[in-house]
Amino acid sequence: MTDASPLVEAQQKFVDALPFRAIAAERCALPLALGRTLYGDMLAPLDSPPYPRVIVEGFLVNAADTVDASEANPVSFTIVGEIRPGDSQCPVIERGQGWRVSTGSITNGDALAVVRMWEARLQGNIFTITRPFPPRFFIEDQGCDIKKGATVLAAGAVLDPMALGTIASLGVSAVEVAHIPRVALFSSGDEVIAYTEPMRPGAIRDSNSIMLAAAITQAGAASAFYGIVKDDFDGFVAAARQALQNADMLVISGGTAVGGRDFMSDLVRALGDLLVDGVPMRSGRPLIMGVAQGKPIVCVAGHPPEALRGFNLFGVAALNRVLGRPVPLPADV
Repeated sequence: MTDASPLVEAQQKFVDALPFRAIAAERCALPLALGRTLYGDMLAPLDSPPYPRVIVEGFLVNAADTVDASEANPVSFTIVGEIRPGDSQCPVIERGQGWRVSTGSITNGDALAVVRMWEARLQGNIFTITRPFPPRFFIEDQGCDIKKGATVLAAGAVLDPMALGTIASLGVSAVEVAHIPRVALFSSGDEVIAYTEPMRPGAIRDSNSIMLAAAITQAGAASAFYGIVKDDFDGFVAAARQALQNADMLVISGGTAVGGRDFMSDLVRALGDLLVDGVPMRSGRPLIMGVAQGKPIVCVAGHPPEALRGFNLFGVAALNRVLGRPVPLPADV
């Protein structure tokens, strides 16, 4: 027994029949990788940060020199120089010395500490402190954010702006991503005309091709519209087979039943395996799903709101599967 809803059961049956990460990989320059799907785990090629560094403005001192500092026993330091962000090395900090530092200044050793500007009583090139500072105070350790070899992003991650920034911070200029899936899109029905045609009695303009193409793009794929197919079964099978030669997925809207025949169910059977033949849910009958040569077939209603709903529930799940995105099944809306 299962507690899953009929919708979730249908979605799960569909995606389980599809190969995971079926789309091949390609190399993509980082500036062009927004929205692409990472093909393998991204491992850090170096530590981040790559060296110990200061995270506030102040003075770099030996922490041991501050141990006895108090209001009753002020300890003074002489400012001998400055370590600027971008300097390649940190000098040896001698006893009683203080070096001006800023956020990002390089440091060395675990025995140093940063005296923040507002905690130093400054007079000329001398500053005084009245409390101790622990080692590594306001200093980031090398690799405290990311250790070399650590998984920065897991395979299947969709590369958003933050992910691209993280990858760039590691000095990586290109990434392995899944190819953009190609989706063959059909509209169907004798009454359906192109949305650019003049309206005539009995006709319905095809808004689904534009709407579903946008949804396909939004889901991370590219669509190619193969036109409006009339209710000719053999002709439709031939057109669909031809489209599948050049596509990774097939999406059809409308034409669920013609003259009492389960038109789309029979079409899917002619192409491959029928997996979902309607779902017992609101407006669920037009949802027909199958697979041919490992490629998903998604048939949705002709009514535009239900067509989009069907694609969002099953088409998106199919694309996530073949792209290797380990994400939950889309929820009903």
